Amino acid sequence: MAGSCRMIDEFAKDNLHGRLRRDRKALLWKLDGLSEYDARRPLTATGTNLLGLIKHVATVEARYFGEVFDRPSPEPLPRWQDYNGSDLWATEDETRDQIIGFYRRTWEHSDATINELPLDAPGHVPWWPEPYPNTNLFAVMVHVLGESIRHAGHADILREGLDGRTGVRAEHEKQIDEEARAAYCAKIEQAARSAAPIKA
Repeated sequence: MAGSCRMIDEFAKDNLHGRLRRDRKALLWKLDGLSEYDARRPLTATGTNLLGLIKHVATVEARYFGEVFDRPSPEPLPRWQDYNGSDLWATEDETRDQIIGFYRRTWEHSDATINELPLDAPGHVPWWPEPYPNTNLFAVMVHVLGESIRHAGHADILREGLDGRTGVRAEHEKQIDEEARAAYCAKIEQAARSAAPIKA
């Protein structure tokens, strides 16, 4: 029985880890071919930007797979108590390569934590409110995967708004058919107008 539980744990860990790796790559791909300005500029009313999303997700991984399991990240991080939102955007002094390098080095540290610890390894998240701070690797993997998926989705929408490019992986990207897109959007617009109440 114990052996089958270990097999299930390894299956769960491998699947969660595989999804995390996939979404990391998808997030980075959203920067491909963009100018420095487009990679950094605020694209929503709250300032969301593509390079900032990568910096933020790297910081999230560094904290959750680092200090939560008493395996501090080798990357310099401000104390979590001093959080001020600076991980959500790139300063003029930070290069794209520096932020991408930080993210890739964080993957290595995170992957080592995931590979070396069992799913039930205890962790402590001091910034989670009571009674939730005491947790385990499984819960942290699910949490970080959720963060990564959420921000990869944000990045997909931001990139589509910049130049129309969409998708999860470069090898699945299709040529943009502007006419087909316009017709599709017109159909949705018509349905929305038809469903809306008629104003007198």
